Amino acid sequence: MSGEGQYYAAKEMLAEAGLHCTEPRLAVLSVLLAAERPLSKKQISERLDERINKVTIYRILAAFCEAQIVHKAFTQGRAAYYEPGHNCGAVQCHPHFTCTSCGDTHCFLGKTLPLVKAEAGFVIQRQQVRLEGLCPDCV
Repeated sequence: MSGEGQYYAAKEMLAEAGLHCTEPRLAVLSVLLAAERPLSKKQISERLDERINKVTIYRILAAFCEAQIVHKAFTQGRAAYYEPGHNCGAVQCHPHFTCTSCGDTHCFLGKTLPLVKAEAGFVIQRQQVRLEGLCPDCV
């Protein structure tokens, strides 16, 4: 999708979610739509060339997560990674692969694993799978 296409897709997603369409929101969502993998807040900030302060990015991401147009893909260490929510269902996210050598994360879109059956007394709200190993560049 081109930069202009991402911009219009972002506008449509914000409108459907009932969120105000502001330039900072459009910029953050466009960055996420252009990315081929989940991004940390720091990576999003770097791709915005510091046009938007980090507190604003944090608040935008929180609003996007609440509106379910973006979700936390997984937590690596203490850093959260974000991606558009349109590639995942409400209960299960596609698997993510993190290279243990270079640290890059890749989405395995279209791949699903059987949902885990919860033991008595547990309620699973969302299943996420993170795989680790070596990517083709590091093998």
